[in-house]
Amino acid sequence: MKSLIDHARSFSLQVAERPEEFRELAAGQAPQALFITCSDSRVIPSLITGARPGELFELRTAGNIVPRHDADRPSGEAATIEYALRVLGVRDIVVCGHSHCGAVGALVRGDDLSAVPTVRGWLDLVSTPPLSHGLAAAVRHHAVTQLDTLRGYPAVRERLAEGSLSLHAWYYEVDTGAISAHRPGSGGKFGPL
Repeated sequence: MKSLIDHARSFSLQVAERPEEFRELAAGQAPQALFITCSDSRVIPSLITGARPGELFELRTAGNIVPRHDADRPSGEAATIEYALRVLGVRDIVVCGHSHCGAVGALVRGDDLSAVPTVRGWLDLVSTPPLSHGLAAAVRHHAVTQLDTLRGYPAVRERLAEGSLSLHAWYYEVDTGAISAHRPGSGGKFGPL
């Protein structure tokens, strides 16, 4: 924790070296995409994409799970999606799964999660991806399934109908840095970006 605190203490000095950039950020944001990914600390959207501050609107959940839209039960996830589309006007949503995903791994292995009941309840929100072709294939399948769930959100449906929104599923390999993208109409295949 000490290194994080030391950096936080010196961050204002870095901001002082680039005042114009940070004044622009203070005036508002105009992100290019909503990037939905796992809470896993090894997955860093700005590192993966090279995004600068203000370029990505992020939603991070355990297992990059997008819960089904329920107008009677507002959630932080639903609020983030709605805000990204209706206020910020993002034109792309990326759901990015990753290798070595503990959440998807727990799902496909049927791990005993009785010691973490909230995690178990969260994972119960999604159907178990098939493990027949390995964990990587299960994670890819899971990311595509989250796109289907997104299509149930009113703001997503509206923007898709207008033709002003694109949905993407990516797979990030933690150990190599390789990123592949889902190819719609390819039977679930992913290929290099």
